[in-house]
Amino acid sequence: MSAQRHLHLAAYDIRDDRLRVAALKLLRAYATGGQKSVHEVWLTAAEKRAVLADMVHLLDEEDRFLLLRLDTRSPTQVIGRGQPAANPDYFYIG
Repeated sequence: MSAQRHLHLAAYDIRDDRLRVAALKLLRAYATGGQKSVHEVWLTAAEKRAVLADMVHLLDEEDRFLLLRLDTRSPTQVIGRGQPAANPDYFYIG
């Protein structure tokens, strides 16, 4: 049985530039989309625990991190106009 992945929204507000870059690299390893400090990530339960454990080491007492599980059954709400993917038949994670 394979581990089931769930869609999450990960967002951070980190003051230190070096730690902010480290958080970005951490989340981009799992991200399917995002911009600046907010990312969509598909995580198994084990990956979620690993992300939370790694993020704890990057945060200062004034920094913030949010990991919110999203319901994929809900309709997508958008503001503005999105650009279609250049090659919608191709999807890359990594």
